[in-house]
Amino acid sequence: MQRFDCSDEAERSRGLTAAAAVVGRGELVVLPTDTVYGLGADAFDGDAVAGLLAAKGRGRTMPVPVLIGSWRTLDGLIDRVTPQVRDLTQAFWPGGLTLVVRHVPSLRWDLGDARGTVAVRMPLHPVAIELLGRTGPMAVSSANISGQPPATTADEALTQLGGAAEVYLDGGPCRDATPSTIVDCTGDVPVVVRAGAVTLETLREVLPLIREPAGR
Repeated sequence: MQRFDCSDEAERSRGLTAAAAVVGRGELVVLPTDTVYGLGADAFDGDAVAGLLAAKGRGRTMPVPVLIGSWRTLDGLIDRVTPQVRDLTQAFWPGGLTLVVRHVPSLRWDLGDARGTVAVRMPLHPVAIELLGRTGPMAVSSANISGQPPATTADEALTQLGGAAEVYLDGGPCRDATPSTIVDCTGDVPVVVRAGAVTLETLREVLPLIREPAGR
């Protein structure tokens, strides 16, 4: 297990190189994001994703979200970039908004029992963005044991996950530990399925018809 202090430029460079190599070998890394620390793997390596779920003690019924490093990447991953999806990504990416969309059927990945959908986000964190630029899309879930509090520091992630990850990229404490807001964009009208960093009111400034699930 290796840990790198990303506040030091030289160590950050070494850490990113090591992390990209680890992901390429199908192993796990811990990385900082703009919300909480994440445990990441190559999104297209089914064994690596299974290892991620096992490290967290999480089942396949909760599929792993995917982080991407650019808007262009989204076009190759999802079935159709609707005007609503485009408006939301232009307004809130990179940032704390996760979108549930239908992925291209031909994609060779297994993120859990997602039934043709994927939860995707572009994080607002320079270390995460640079790593994603080297690795391509990564399956990333919060760096904690399922049911435990999300890690907001590398130390907290290390305490919970230990040697499950080969590389820890320490980007300092998370500035805002609020999880991302999740919006389901698979239907005609986007629905907020988890409140988080982007409020419903802020979302409605971009898409007035966006709604919460029935019964709320």
